[in-house]
Amino acid sequence: MRKIIYLFIAVACFSSCSARKKTSTVSNRDARRNNNSIQKANKDAVANYKSYTSLEYIERFKAIAIQEMNQYGIPASITLGQGLFESGAGSSDLAKYANNHFGIKCTSDWTGKSYYKDDDNVNDCFRVYDNPEDSFRDHSNFLKRKNYAKLFELDKDDYKGWAYGLKKAGYATNPNYPQLLINIIEKYNLAQYDRPEGEIAKIKREDRVLTQINNNINKPAQDTLSKTPPDDKIYTVKQGDTLYNISKRFGITVDDLRALNSMNDNSIKIGQKLVVVK
Repeated sequence: MRKIIYLFIAVACFSSCSARKKTSTVSNRDARRNNNSIQKANKDAVANYKSYTSLEYIERFKAIAIQEMNQYGIPASITLGQGLFESGAGSSDLAKYANNHFGIKCTSDWTGKSYYKDDDNVNDCFRVYDNPEDSFRDHSNFLKRKNYAKLFELDKDDYKGWAYGLKKAGYATNPNYPQLLINIIEKYNLAQYDRPEGEIAKIKREDRVLTQINNNINKPAQDTLSKTPPDDKIYTVKQGDTLYNISKRFGITVDDLRALNSMNDNSIKIGQKLVVVK
């Protein structure tokens, strides 16, 4: 009788293990099938996908980041910096296949489509969006969760506080995440987009006023002799120059340098003449 009982227990254990293994296999197969269907469903997004440089990415999404800042209180520099870093300027698989620029994973309350990709675990579930704009909006909503509440007590221009606060609240596992994010923000001068909406409009008006000055600089000398700033206020861009190191050389901010020369971004070219004194 005892042998029969042992035999029954052994059969039950074997059946249970087999069932778990089968379930796991089916689950993985379903995940792969779902993954393939998501990629197929997003083939149009891939076909229409435009490759961005970092500056092009900023130009493309800065207005969205400012809009989210004005509505939700998240610094535009943080949103742009995270998007640049986490999507590789829009070149990551998640950005291309799922329009997911912030690596936001599925949660229990997510009801949209999903994209499966190995990350912290095999076949981690990531959110799929119809367009990048939806990804930026969901990023704002995601940061409105309770564990990020203290961040909204910071000033909107305190991007360093936000960067370290995101790490502390559990947004990223990389111990260097705050400094990586800060480096991107400072490299591309993203903090300029953290100004209140009124200030940004004011800068644009000043840019229009200064357009004539910039045009005069590039006219022939005989036509603009009386209007062109003196030589000690003009700098000619040389190889290896960046807007940042030029601004430091002449003791002005990058924002001022761009305003003086009616520049929309930080792009410069060798031989370009820049006004460097207010």
